[in-house]
Amino acid sequence: MMYQAVPTATTSRGGIPTESGDYVVTLDQVPRWSDVEQRSSSLEGGEAGDPSHSNPRYANPLASSSSEAGSSGNGMVSKFPVDHEINSRIYLWRGEPWNLEVDAVVNSTNENLDEAHSSPGLHAAAGPGLAEQCATLGGCRTGMAKVTNAYDLPARRVIHTVGPKYAVKYHTAAENALSHCYRSCLELLIDNGLQSIATDCIYTEAKNYPREPAAHVSIRTVRRFLEKHKDKISAVVFCTTTSSDTEIYKRLLPLYFPRDEHEEEVAISKLPADVGDENGETVIDERKIRIQALPNKPLDRSFPALVQRSSTDLALVRRNSNHLDSYLDPTFMSLIKDPDERRQEQWEKTAQAQSGFNFVKLLGFGDLGGPPLSAAEEYSLHSRYLAKANSLNLSEIAEMKIVYRGGVDTEGHPVMVVVGAHFLLRCLDLERFVLYVVKEFEPLIQKPYSIVYFHSAASLQVQPDLGWMKRLQQILGRKHQRNLQAIYVLHPTLQLKATILAMQMFVNNVVWKKVVYADRLLQLFKYVPREQLTIPDFVFQLSSLYSSLSKKCSSVTECCVKNWQA
Repeated sequence: MMYQAVPTATTSRGGIPTESGDYVVTLDQVPRWSDVEQRSSSLEGGEAGDPSHSNPRYANPLASSSSEAGSSGNGMVSKFPVDHEINSRIYLWRGEPWNLEVDAVVNSTNENLDEAHSSPGLHAAAGPGLAEQCATLGGCRTGMAKVTNAYDLPARRVIHTVGPKYAVKYHTAAENALSHCYRSCLELLIDNGLQSIATDCIYTEAKNYPREPAAHVSIRTVRRFLEKHKDKISAVVFCTTTSSDTEIYKRLLPLYFPRDEHEEEVAISKLPADVGDENGETVIDERKIRIQALPNKPLDRSFPALVQRSSTDLALVRRNSNHLDSYLDPTFMSLIKDPDERRQEQWEKTAQAQSGFNFVKLLGFGDLGGPPLSAAEEYSLHSRYLAKANSLNLSEIAEMKIVYRGGVDTEGHPVMVVVGAHFLLRCLDLERFVLYVVKEFEPLIQKPYSIVYFHSAASLQVQPDLGWMKRLQQILGRKHQRNLQAIYVLHPTLQLKATILAMQMFVNNVVWKKVVYADRLLQLFKYVPREQLTIPDFVFQLSSLYSSLSKKCSSVTECCVKNWQA
């Protein structure tokens, strides 16, 4: 064995490299997820409380006010209740899994089990014997797993699995394939009589899988599996090798593994709309088999045991018998709501909103028809757009300089700059522009931020209507609305002020009441320092023009007042 274990007393970080550069970390040196010290700390190599590893880009989903936490549940029952026995089996480790002394480690590889496509550092640590054994396995299908010896690793076995490629169009298939990867690894762990496992992030950037949606899948799959087999598994270690992955897991673990009633209550409103079925796989209602209630059949309750059996068992018992119909409880056979009916209701609401008297459209501000989205629907919509944006090259939108990052305002909040005159609606692909906006705003909306909007000369261009603005706000989500501190508008026109007033009335009263008008650059610099902004040249030219016009208007007004007083 090329590794040497290090006594716990020698370090608080779980291990010190030996002269050969290798070290072994045992499970008792890795903090459990349920440890109190881990709740407000960053993790790197098992170290708690080191603020240097925190990433302010990601907000803590549990860092909510007491009033928000008190109303987040709204009487709903948590899908992932507190389970201290399960939590005691979860670990979060910042480092390579190959250094952990566990029963099995997971290797993310390709269908050929090639060394070049395996997790970095695995084959170098395990030695040449691992590659030789992988060559005899005959490959592995996507979503499946195979097991080999661990050779020079401190672990006993290596479980190899093949993660899926990600495409937005087939995101459901990718989610279920990724879920099956984790479940297959855990099943192989049990089948081989093993109890502890360490897994790194199976998804890879080479396969375009977005990190945060993939982390949701991995965590909820492990949770659902442990709910059924917690007596057979003693430890599951989530291993991360980057600070971004670490922060993602720290934010999402409380949603699926809450450690107290407060975390459980807050998680109800923070979880995505679809958290999968009993195995953690994504459910598509439209593809479910819909069984209608039996017409005019009295319920015979003389066979309670038979009613409780699954429909598969019943079919085996009486495959060719019409007498079976009398044993089936219609309430048991009915689903909560038919997806076709739910879709029909949504269409009817949309049609009703569009066919009614549209005062906003009458005023020329566009069509605001369509039902509002729930928080879960907005989260799902934002996740889909973000995943698609991360998979595309949007450099042509970036070159137009419509939206770009600035510095910070006087309160220290990061600033996003929007140039209205660069918004050329006639030659702009709005869908790709929305994707670019979602991608650029994502790092900022995780915490308080501000927007600076240069309306200089923007009135010369055709602008989008209020319906498009409403859709953009829904895509950005409620986190954007909550963390937005102010919208500083330079050189506003009367038409723009009327439009913003309409948006306050018909789109979002909370967001658009944060608008602060600035007629001159000097007024804007009171809120955002000059050195924190990259300002187009034409804005400076128009600013001097606006100033001269403003002075002339003021002098004319003074003359009129004097004449009136005389």
